[in-house]
Amino acid sequence: MRKFMLSFLAIFATVFLTAHVAEANDTLAKIKERGYVRIGVFSDKPPFGYVDKNGKNQGYDIYFAKRIAKDLLGDESKVKFELVEAASRVEFLVADKVDIILANFTHTKERARVVDFALPYMKVSLGIVSPEGKVIKDINELKGKKLIVNKGTTADAYFTKKHPDIELLKYDQNTETFGALLDKRGVALAHDNALLFAWAKENPGFVVGIESLGDVDAIAPAVKKGNKALLEWINNEIIELGKENFFHKAYDATLKPIYGDSVNPKSLVVEGGKL
Repeated sequence: MRKFMLSFLAIFATVFLTAHVAEANDTLAKIKERGYVRIGVFSDKPPFGYVDKNGKNQGYDIYFAKRIAKDLLGDESKVKFELVEAASRVEFLVADKVDIILANFTHTKERARVVDFALPYMKVSLGIVSPEGKVIKDINELKGKKLIVNKGTTADAYFTKKHPDIELLKYDQNTETFGALLDKRGVALAHDNALLFAWAKENPGFVVGIESLGDVDAIAPAVKKGNKALLEWINNEIIELGKENFFHKAYDATLKPIYGDSVNPKSLVVEGGKL
């Protein structure tokens, strides 16, 4: 009886895994049959992903998402944007609510255990922004004070692990997070430096006192774990787009109008998936 049960379980596991792989590899066909690709993006993280005053999705990630739709389905409008929060990005992939996440998603070892990352198209590190006159220039200045972060972000993970003595105020949405800084609920805010540079330029009275913190991280698209066909397609797309300097064009169209000449594109842009 025991041998029979072990044999049955082995057969069941093989059938389950085979079906799972077949389903994942069939995603490209499903997308084409559906007629549009579902891409998770931010609604409140300008200039990377946001909804403008006319209700249109805009930003660096949106620019890339539209090109994916064009090259995959022949029309850049054949994309359905699903709005996500930082902490819900993994959930949206696992629950099959989206095909791809393009929400300024940093590649980490922890996330790579549950989703599959494609090649990078951007690089970033953490920064800290604080009010003029009370600029935080060193992490030691945060001890005994409140630091604002987004839940589920690399900033949240970094300070929780590296500096547990610093009190964190955590919020889901970027609007809440930056609102907390404006309301002086914390002395500073930690986030991706690329975002902070843009925010500080649009909000006089704030300074990015710590421009780079921790490691330089890769920003990359992500798909559901085991979705090899779609992952391979995206990797090939990024490599091909690199041949035409696509991501520098995306930078010029979406980020340069915000940064001006204050940021070197080479410090952020990745072409062809090569860091």
